[in-house]
Order: sequence, then structure tokens, then C-alpha cells
Amino acid sequence: MDSAAWDERYAAAGLVWSATPNRFVEAELAGLPPGRAVDLAAGEGRNALWLAGRGWRVTAVDFSRVALEKGRALEERQPGSEPVEWVHADALTWSGTRYDLALLAYLQLPGEQRSDAVRRAFSALEPGGTFFLVAHDASNLTEGTGGPQDPEVLFTAEEVLGDLDGERFEVVRAERVGRVVETNDGHGAVAARTAYDALVRLVRTS
Repeated sequence: MDSAAWDERYAAAGLVWSATPNRFVEAELAGLPPGRAVDLAAGEGRNALWLAGRGWRVTAVDFSRVALEKGRALEERQPGSEPVEWVHADALTWSGTRYDLALLAYLQLPGEQRSDAVRRAFSALEPGGTFFLVAHDASNLTEGTGGPQDPEVLFTAEEVLGDLDGERFEVVRAERVGRVVETNDGHGAVAARTAYDALVRLVRTS
């Protein structure tokens, strides 16, 4: 999907995603001391706003102007946080200064483009900075539920590590993780099913 298609999707609903942070972002990053963070492909800014609420100075980058406008509106209802810098840019061409945290949550790009976005995010980190990615795992298409149905934009934690071949980092976590979601069972009832994500957490060492 291009930026125009995402603009249409964001304009068609109140919130496409929830106003609360992704569960893995919250669980993995809550213990980090606040610093400077960049949230690439930030969407409506739920993770960026959560980080700002914890004292981070956040740059939220997305190529959808509609998503960024919705993020700004959410920010107005969250007083007392660090102000978020909302940047209209593509994750494939964006470049920024040094950060203590680079976040990519549910980026949907095919192989070479994903690799470029991953490397751009990693290169923006200070030595000692944290790279964190969570995305729909390739296995979710056949073993899980929900998420994109295009295998071209699904990948694994191992592929993300391959994207960073030649870089220097310490792996904290790189694995498939599951999250239980409620879905319609087709008979008018709610069923609990598992969706599978790729999770990568690294520390840049130089």
C-alpha cells in the first residue's frame, strides 16, 4: 500500500489501531531509561505517545499525513508528556540524527525495502542504543490469525538479523512470539486464537 492508500484507510475509521501501546513494545521497553527515540512508520502514534508519556523525546515518522494528524489530536488529549515531533516522511528515505531507541512496529514492506528501512533505523542509533522491531511473522499466514495476507510483507526475526549483516550489535531477543486475540468463530461466538509475530531486540555495540 502506498501513502495515499494508507491515508484512505486512516481517514475511514476513528482509530485504525488502539490508543494504547503494543503489548510487546510496553513489556520490552518499559524498563529503559528515557532518552531520544525515533518511531518509524509510527501510524497514529500510539507507541510514540506512550514513550513520550514516560519521558522520552520522540520523533514519530510516517508517510501518511492523515495518521500524523490523528497522532497530533491524540497528543492534545495527553497533557504533561514530552512533546512528540511529528515528521511526514517515508521510512525508506528518512534520515535523522542519533537516537537511544529506534522502533519499528508492524512495518509492512517486501524484502529489499524492509532491509533498507531496518538498516536506516539501526544506523540512526547511538552506540549502546536499542533497536526494537515487532511485526507479523511469516508463519502467521498459515499458523496464526489476522494480519496481512500477502506473504511478501511477512518475515521472520532471522531475516531481520540478516538485514543487519555486517553491523555490530548484541542480540537481546530474536524470536517468534505469540499473542492471543479474540476472533469470531463463525457461529456467533468469540474464539481465542494465537497470532504470531517476529520480535527483534538488539543493542548497537559500535
